[in-house]
Amino acid sequence: MATRAATWAYRDDHDDFARTFFRRFGSGVVSSIGVGTYLGDPTDERDAAYHDAIVTALEGGVNVVDTAINYRHQRSERVVGRAIADADVPREAVVVATKGGFVPFDGERPADPGAFVQSEYVDTGIVDADELVSGQHCIAPQFLDDQLDRSLSNLGLDTIDCYYVHNPETQLADHGRDEVYDKLEAAFEQLERRAADGDLNHYGVATWEAFRVPKDHESYLSLPEVVERARAAAKTVGNTATHFRAIQCPFNVFMADAFTVEAHDGPDGPQSALWFAHEAGLNVFTSASILQGRLANEMPESVEAKLDGETRAQRAINFARSAPGVTCSLVGMGSVEHAKENVEAGRYEPLGADAFDAVFE
Repeated sequence: MATRAATWAYRDDHDDFARTFFRRFGSGVVSSIGVGTYLGDPTDERDAAYHDAIVTALEGGVNVVDTAINYRHQRSERVVGRAIADADVPREAVVVATKGGFVPFDGERPADPGAFVQSEYVDTGIVDADELVSGQHCIAPQFLDDQLDRSLSNLGLDTIDCYYVHNPETQLADHGRDEVYDKLEAAFEQLERRAADGDLNHYGVATWEAFRVPKDHESYLSLPEVVERARAAAKTVGNTATHFRAIQCPFNVFMADAFTVEAHDGPDGPQSALWFAHEAGLNVFTSASILQGRLANEMPESVEAKLDGETRAQRAINFARSAPGVTCSLVGMGSVEHAKENVEAGRYEPLGADAFDAVFE
């Protein structure tokens, strides 16, 4: 797993970035730009491109790689594992995050997805059919246990640095909010056990909508309640402190809700997800930092004028990592060219707090 000594040594070996490029994560440090692996067809050609891009990023100064077991039908996890093994970087210097929740296919989309899920997961007892939402999502403890084992195998790792419960708001389609909190607490208990066993170092929740929408939104989940459930889970299994460390949510120029929507009850009143997470001591990893490429082509002129970077994509990345409380902004890196461009964004200064606030005035 990533260690304090190795991540700080990695920072010292890459000391030519702009201020605050490296930020604290646990006892170590991580780059404030990370590799995302969501997009792309499930092909050998895309695997090869991802491999080379990840190696380029790791050797260039980015030591965060984010993936999920369902991304590209498990291919993304597998190529991440190969790239970490091949890069001229110690494994202990790299923070690897993955996710479980969506039922993954294996290498490609099967001709009959329903039959695959039935034979691979339901008939084997890994998933109770009643626990599946929309036939594709499950956060039951025994399912996440199985998925964590598969992710460790795919990645070729002994320990995952951060394991996310993936889009738990999906469960709200079939279950009430209180029931979903109960399901999350049961999932957290199992993740606390796996943390105690050394299979993961930290865990968290990766969302698309849950933490950035208003309280009356159908996909809303309370971040304070989720934190309390994690603390309760740790107590139940006998851990002295929770291993719940991080959240992931979208944040970019066009999707700034995690900063602007005050939907989470803090000690002094409602707070945004970013502010609550910061005060709760949680790390925030932002997804969709360039909105799947859209921000490389268009950006409000008034915002872009305030941002440093040679390319629009670099300026978009620097907007995302300028937000208060953000530890790392994830960016898809499907080619060596994109990896180099994205890494170079870290050589430009992020916005200061006052300049960032002024964007929203």
